[in-house]
Amino acid sequence: LSQDIASEYTVSATNSEQIVLDGESYRWTLAARYGLGERFEAGIDIPYLLYSGGFLDGFIVDWHSTFNLPQGGRDTAPRNRLNYFYSKDGVQKLKMEHAGSGIGDIVFSGGMKLYDVLDSNAHDSLALRSSIKLPTGDSSSLRGSGSTDFSLALCGSMNNFTEWGSLGLFGSVGGLVMTRGDVLADQQNRLAGFGTLGLGWGPAEWISFKVQLNAHTAMYHDSTLDELSKTSVMLVGGGALKLPGDYLLD
Repeated sequence: LSQDIASEYTVSATNSEQIVLDGESYRWTLAARYGLGERFEAGIDIPYLLYSGGFLDGFIVDWHSTFNLPQGGRDTAPRNRLNYFYSKDGVQKLKMEHAGSGIGDIVFSGGMKLYDVLDSNAHDSLALRSSIKLPTGDSSSLRGSGSTDFSLALCGSMNNFTEWGSLGLFGSVGGLVMTRGDVLADQQNRLAGFGTLGLGWGPAEWISFKVQLNAHTAMYHDSTLDELSKTSVMLVGGGALKLPGDYLLD
């Protein structure tokens, strides 16, 4: 069971387009995985989503002010507001201002181990993973896309055990095929590519540090706004602590 909280704020406008994405999203995911023999895996992810104005705007503004980071307009916008809005050529194509929650799009997944070698100095692995996402979430409330999606990805890692600890390089590359959805349907791309690239270092058995790049191509077209038409790249940093028993704080 995992929970993700995101606070979004971006406002952009051109002569023909305007977009406002301002709110907080909460996503709880109940995930299960089951090994089928030594090479195969089946899984399911059931998400529950909530959108609201939230409470993090003040904290984020203060954080950016303390470390002299750019505010991006958040400091002058109304606090704790929920407003997802997009218009093009004078036509309103998206508007959501009311908080709500419910089940999202359920995902069924599968994996197949292609290569796995472990010895005293290294552990290298390669796997093929696929998933199918069903339109079970309410697309009018942005809890689902309204489309059925299929993805296929190649995932691998190389880990070496050295006198400085364990050093790892990991990544993935894949593609996503989508049917026609309900959110900005006439601008939706049916194909998208995605990938990850990361580095990890474990100086001791009980602690590790990681940095990772996530990227995907644009999900929409016929727009000059970065929020819709540009490739997205996100940098993630973090670590993990090994706790008593088989538990990790990640």
